[in-house]
Amino acid sequence: MLTMRIIETLRCCLFLLDFLFISVFFINSCQGDVGTAAQYNPPYLPTICYGNDASEFPSSNLFAAAGDGIWDNGASCGRQYLVRCISATQPGTCVPDQTIQIKVVDYAPSAPSTPSADGTTIVLSETAFGIIANSTATAINIEFQQV
Repeated sequence: MLTMRIIETLRCCLFLLDFLFISVFFINSCQGDVGTAAQYNPPYLPTICYGNDASEFPSSNLFAAAGDGIWDNGASCGRQYLVRCISATQPGTCVPDQTIQIKVVDYAPSAPSTPSADGTTIVLSETAFGIIANSTATAINIEFQQV
């Protein structure tokens, strides 16, 4: 009788662990929006958000220019996003399990240097792009989430 109770308790615990594992997997794998990213190189100043004030740029150089989809009439200035590469036309472009946090410092269509691709959701600094993807790529598909 005691053995049956132990087996029953173990089954219940295994079911709960399975449920917890599946829940965590689905919650962690679908947190943000999906879009596209390009990269741009210096010069980065002046910007629409901060003019010539370089002190607004993160010292890590993890920043971006917002595309039309997230620009929000300038309200995106200073917003921070978690960004990760999810795919690209060339296999092996994305750096696996790499997520960065970037700060929006400019508006992509008016950035002082030309992005590697037009019409993307976000244009990452060359440093930011190089952390999550092969820097020779023109554009990548990303998952991003405001923090």
